[in-house]
Amino acid sequence: MSETVLGFVGTGTITAAMVAGMRGGALRDWPVVLSPRGAAVAAELAARFSGVTVAASNQAVVDAADCVVLAIRPQVAEAVIAALTFRPGQRVLSLVAGLPVGRVAELARVPVASVVRAVPLPFVATGQGVTPIFPPDPAMAALFRSLGGVIEVAHLPDFDTYATGSALMGSYFGLVEAAQGWMVAQGVAAADADTYLRALFGSLGDVLRADPSALGRLREEHSTRGGLNEMAHRVLVERGGHDALAAALDAVLARLRG
Repeated sequence: MSETVLGFVGTGTITAAMVAGMRGGALRDWPVVLSPRGAAVAAELAARFSGVTVAASNQAVVDAADCVVLAIRPQVAEAVIAALTFRPGQRVLSLVAGLPVGRVAELARVPVASVVRAVPLPFVATGQGVTPIFPPDPAMAALFRSLGGVIEVAHLPDFDTYATGSALMGSYFGLVEAAQGWMVAQGVAAADADTYLRALFGSLGDVLRADPSALGRLREEHSTRGGLNEMAHRVLVERGGHDALAAALDAVLARLRG
């Protein structure tokens, strides 16, 4: 993949993760231009990595970049994009949740074919993220493949489903937090419960990443028949745990689809 100047409009957690992943991987030599939105993060990245500069404005980012990455909050995205002037043939990578490709193209006044959406997660910083993109695009697929992995999604409903799945990160940590609270209520020191659960869930994450077995099989392998793990899962299901999870995902999907 030829060297490309990547310009980020919006400099927050995901921008920082993508820049770190690029600098630690095959795209370490790609020039990066950051907007002053998120000035502290932008300054830290420019100081930390060579070839990373901070532009004077969002428009200066667009002017300097071959590919513009829109890494801005949905609440302000339309106003920010509409205020920018893009060049003919310029690529646009939108990370804005819920904003359709067609709407991005309309706001940016560029052809729909030049816009790709993606849902990168913070794990791209260490080359461990798998990023869905829509529609399939060889150049953007190569970018995210270098950051850990990519799924090229051909159908918009499927892309929305992947985006919905990414909304489970807070719930994952919330489950660990709830378990810690329960242990503390039983009399365990908070610090000790924290240490124990971090090791437990962190190790389970390692198993999930390394073992390609079906998820149901992994659950069974970590649940002795008639044992405590099997009992805990059964009670969780009986009390509506799975139904609550499905309802949460349904709500997120409905919001993404407007």
